Order: sequence, then C-alpha cells, then structure tokens
Amino acid sequence: MKLNIALLAGDGIGPEVINEAVKVSDAIAKKFNHEITWTPALTGACAIDAVGVPYPDETHEICMAADAVLFGAIGHPKYDNDPTAKVRPEQGLLLMRKKLGLFANVRPTFTFPSLIDNSPLKRERIEGTDLVFLRELTGGIYFGEKGRKDDGETAYDTCTYTRAEVKRLAKKGFELAMTRSKKLCCVDKANVLETSRLWRETVQAMKKDYPEVEVSYEFVDAVAMRLVQWPNSYDVLITENLFGDILTDEASVISGSMGLMPSASVGEHTSLYEPIHGSYPQATGLNIANPLATILSAAMMFEDAFGLTEEAEAIRAVVNKSLEEGIVTEDLAAKGTKTYKTSEVGDWLVANL
Repeated sequence: MKLNIALLAGDGIGPEVINEAVKVSDAIAKKFNHEITWTPALTGACAIDAVGVPYPDETHEICMAADAVLFGAIGHPKYDNDPTAKVRPEQGLLLMRKKLGLFANVRPTFTFPSLIDNSPLKRERIEGTDLVFLRELTGGIYFGEKGRKDDGETAYDTCTYTRAEVKRLAKKGFELAMTRSKKLCCVDKANVLETSRLWRETVQAMKKDYPEVEVSYEFVDAVAMRLVQWPNSYDVLITENLFGDILTDEASVISGSMGLMPSASVGEHTSLYEPIHGSYPQATGLNIANPLATILSAAMMFEDAFGLTEEAEAIRAVVNKSLEEGIVTEDLAAKGTKTYKTSEVGDWLVANL
C-alpha cells in the first residue's frame, strides 16, 4: 500500500519524538511491503517565526492532500509568557482543527502491566483500566465570542454549542461503545450550564437508536473525582471541549506518564494522530523526551486511517517489549536503572521489529 502522510513536527520536543515515530513507521512499512511518502509542513511557533502565522495555507493544503497527518506538539515559552501576544502557536492548532473539520478527539487511557506501579494511583484502583474519551474539538468556549470591556477590566469567553455539533460527536461515541462493552457516559454540568442541558437532552434523544448501549449521565466534577477512584468503571466517555481538555489530561497520569498515551483527531477531512503531551520546551534538544506516545499514535494511524491492524499490533507489541525490558527514557526508568535517550529507544524498537 502507498501511504501519503503529512508530517507536522511542530515545536519543542515535537521534532525529536516525530523523528522516532518516522523511524518506526518506516521499519513497519519495510517489514510489510508498504511505501510511505512523508510531506513535512510548518505549524506552531516555528511557522510564526518563518511566515508570521501558526497554520499557513501551504500547510493546510498539504494536510488536505494527505491520507493522514502525524503531528508532534505546539507551544513555545516566548508566547506562553506574553499575555499580550496577538499571534500564538495554539491558534494554529485550533485553526487546523476547524479547517480540517476535526471535531472529535479520540483519547484512550490504558495501563501497561510492566508499569502498573509507576502510576501515582494504587494498583488495585487502576488494574483493568481501558477507557476512551471522545472530546468535542471545534465548538464550545474555545471557539465562542471572547473579548474585553469596561476599559479592559472585564473579560468574557462565551460557550456556544449547536445540537448538530453535539449529535455528530455523540454518534461517534455510541458507535464506539457498540464495538466495546456498550457503556457510554455523557459528561456535562447540566445542573448549571444551558449548553450542558442541550448536550444531555440531545444524547437522551439519540439513545433510542442504540438500545444495546447503557448510557449514564454524570457531572464533570463527579467524573474528575471518580477518575482517580475507580477509573476502570468507565468505558467510553463523551464530553464538550473544555471539560474534555481537562479530564483527558487527568486521565493520562493513570498510566504512569503523559509520554505514553496516543490520540487521534477525526472528522470531516484528513484525520490527525498525535501524542497527548505538550511541547516540553525545557527538554528541547536534550534527547531525553519519551517518544512512545508518538510512536503509539503512529500505530493508531496505521490501524484507523489505513486499516492495517497487523502493522499496528506489531508496533504495540514491540513497545510493550521495550517497557518490559526497561528500554525507557528517564521519565519511566526505575531508580538506579539505566535510562535511554529518545533516539536510542527508537533505534531499539526498529532493531526489534
């Protein structure tokens, strides 16, 4: 199979972890007789520095022409620390989601048997955890009207959702639940927010089309609590943009490191695959960042974008083997054990494929 993949390394450690995912993907392609064409493109702070905008038109055209997008990370301290900046790297991520129609972020959370004690949560609380969040990506408070008034003394951000936006995200949630254990949790704040009441009534109306799915409705604060108490009680969770942003980061630490969890953003056009961690600017250029989340994102890409399940399983198997044998970066290494550089982990995975 010929695979045409847009490569958006982005900022910070993005280029370093992307490089290892490319090495592993190329090794898989060679092993299974595929041909990958990688097309690099600028996004984030590096794009601002080069052309003045975080998501250039040329980058968008490359993404639209690709079969899938493999993405690193966006963000830079010079923008994070300047609240007056008019152009920011994160604006590129929001614009990319909007222009590509990436309305659903699919973010799994699962545990690795060899790393179960790396988690800050007790073993008995997290064993068996295997859940998936579907976070709505192109609506809500991030895209609502925002501004200042009263000579800058008052700020506002407006959260707006349409029923159509809720239905298309919920539809993916129901469909995913049907392929798993047929449990769906709608996360909202319907006791306070009108947008949440729209979410709840829309999902309730859709329930009749999926009679086999058991649906629960929980407030976001309760879910935040239960995620650290009984995460293995959840299977598929759907929620709006802001709530999903917060809860998925909370869930990511269950596995023991944010450097382990992959994600996909899907919707109307080309799907995008990315690690859940940020650009980690403090580690830029040090060759210490954990590349496994990006490599596992590539596995998701092989399976979901191209239907290459065997290839995806081969990547997951060699990643599990690396964890069992302690071929890990410093964030995962046990005290007193050897740590491996970002590039060394990638080289080991390639050699063991």
